[in-house]
Amino acid sequence: MVTLTRLNGKQFTLNAIYIEQVESFPDTTITLTNNKKLVVKESIAEVNEKVCAYYQSINVLGLRRDMEE
Repeated sequence: MVTLTRLNGKQFTLNAIYIEQVESFPDTTITLTNNKKLVVKESIAEVNEKVCAYYQSINVLGLRRDMEE
């Protein structure tokens, strides 16, 4: 799960597995697998970083973060 911020400042948690694509229009827009769109304050790079960290934490992308060192 990743914590993101809506444009109104409210934070929410999103299951990153449901993210289909992330675009900038110029606001960052996340399209989910069910075609629902979410607009967030974070940049594409920040969303990517959070998603990669989430996948590492559940050991989908190789070594978990706490096992790297």
